[in-house]
Amino acid sequence: MKKNKHKAVPTTVLIGGALLLGTLTGSVSASAQATPVAAPPYKISAFAKSPAGVSQPDSMALWNDNVIVGFQNHVAKDGTDGKFSTIVEFSLAGKVKRSFQVQGHNDGLRVVGSDQLWAVQNEDANPNLVVIDLKTGQAKKYKFASDPHGGGYDDIVVKDGKVYMTASNPTLDAMGNNVFPALVRVSLSGDEVLVEPVLNGDASAVDIPTGKTVKLDLTDPDSLTIDPRGNIVLDSQADSELVFVKHPFTNEQTVGKLSITSSVTGAGGATITVDDTAFVPSPKAFLLVTDVSAGVIYRIDGGTFGFEPGVAYSASDTLGLVGTLNLDNGVVTPVVTGFGSARGLLFVAPEGNKDGDDR
Repeated sequence: MKKNKHKAVPTTVLIGGALLLGTLTGSVSASAQATPVAAPPYKISAFAKSPAGVSQPDSMALWNDNVIVGFQNHVAKDGTDGKFSTIVEFSLAGKVKRSFQVQGHNDGLRVVGSDQLWAVQNEDANPNLVVIDLKTGQAKKYKFASDPHGGGYDDIVVKDGKVYMTASNPTLDAMGNNVFPALVRVSLSGDEVLVEPVLNGDASAVDIPTGKTVKLDLTDPDSLTIDPRGNIVLDSQADSELVFVKHPFTNEQTVGKLSITSSVTGAGGATITVDDTAFVPSPKAFLLVTDVSAGVIYRIDGGTFGFEPGVAYSASDTLGLVGTLNLDNGVVTPVVTGFGSARGLLFVAPEGNKDGDDR
């Protein structure tokens, strides 16, 4: 494959709270992995490859007509190696525009308000939050005032102007249960992130397929999104569960549980776990997928009439696939297979791009 050559582009690097101007080359390294295979009528192509010097694309966010991707760069998940992740801003054509460095292992990205990019690092322990003003490039680093669950924080979502995060890598009790908050509401005060519990890992919920009341045991709170009905959707990745939270942080809060299954298995009979789930906003949208092991961001397009609005798609890290998710029974049906490890999902609707979380 012929390599594209691009000029070096400006990048803003965050080092110890100071902002320095550097450069990041736009050239990319070729991946030896074969291209994933899409089932008709879907089509798949490469949107962008990892720029030179960065690796492991994971979380994504939209800002106006720009796609922002967090590259984890093999940084320790608790940040103890002191290394940096790189956040890269791409055009809708997949060209590098600028980048930022944040200390720690980036896993959550979300645009809050119009121009504030929230980046949360270190999902296993020692978490930090960096807020970047995308208009000015200025950034501020925050520390978490507390981590009652003993781990870190992972993903971010915005609902009704309030910011929520997953409390990841919780300390489990002697029975292997998570009795700590799995979902929290956060606010900023000075240079600290304050957290308030919303949903405990052992809360009661309605099992969506049966309607029965069950007890949750969320041992791996991970990704967050908002469904078309305005519910917060929490992925407990290792548990193969999605949790739907209606009217969060109110007396009317209602919780539903959906166990995730698939007829497809992986090497050694591995069963499905999912990382991100995304809902189709428009027939004209296309879907971006990060493959953390291949170092590639892929683009999936629908058929002649596009994607069906409201349909859920999930990415499986263990099985290396993207599929439609049945919200009644939790079955994932593959539409693209052959990823190394599919992680982040992001729908891009060219007629009007936004993260779509603030409902």
